[in-house]
Amino acid sequence: MNTPTHPTITFIGGGNMASAIVGGLLRQGHPAIALQIVEPWDEQRTKLAQQFPGVSLLAAASADLRTSDLVVWAVKPQTFKDAALASQPHLGSALHLSVAAGITSESMAGWLQTQRIVRAMPNTPALVGLGMTGLFARDGASTADRALVEAVVKTTGELVWVSVEQQLDAVTALSGSGPAYVFYFLEAMRDAGTRMGLPPEVAYQLAVGTFIGASTLAQRSDDPPQTLRERVTSKGGTTYAALTSMEAAGVKAKFEEALFAAQKRAEELGREFGK
Repeated sequence: MNTPTHPTITFIGGGNMASAIVGGLLRQGHPAIALQIVEPWDEQRTKLAQQFPGVSLLAAASADLRTSDLVVWAVKPQTFKDAALASQPHLGSALHLSVAAGITSESMAGWLQTQRIVRAMPNTPALVGLGMTGLFARDGASTADRALVEAVVKTTGELVWVSVEQQLDAVTALSGSGPAYVFYFLEAMRDAGTRMGLPPEVAYQLAVGTFIGASTLAQRSDDPPQTLRERVTSKGGTTYAALTSMEAAGVKAKFEEALFAAQKRAEELGREFGK
């Protein structure tokens, strides 16, 4: 049911990213009656019903989808095609927003028989309203379509637009997978702190606080990260010793290699599951 001031939004898939967006919309005052989720798993639908009272939950695509102004595809790349082909007969002239890694707008256009497509690459901090999302709009998406997508995505955090669709694979590698890199380094800092004699919970608190503080400082500063790093690195000091050790081990180069591996995998997903 479309409300006078709020579009009807349907989510295909009810996992973490769909939950993050639904939660953000509800917090911003979007009426639950204007939201619906298609989720085939009984257990997950039960969880969603408890989490989002009033949101319509469907086990499969049906004629109910025809009233949708926006369809958000929150499915895994390997299940996207089957979900799209099963849903397409029930869809009207909705705008489509995909959060699936790798699947191109060209593949979507073929499956869904529409050009009104926007692709997004969000990340998991969207769950707490601090997400970073990259967006690309197909030519068939109007200015109004882009504005609607922006309004929806902004409920989960910040966003950037890219002008070339292929750049979304880089976004996937950098920010889409980025939270996992942060968690990886948090693990390492916690474990090192524990080995140096700190209680694990204290080491973890110090590590998390350091990431939050340093990220906030970088965000608020006009200086590049290299300058910020140099300011806290005195030659012969403790920070210098740590960074020299990292450079000797090739940490920065290996980290960059890891991001390129993620970008390559995003490209592979498109070729693998976009046929």
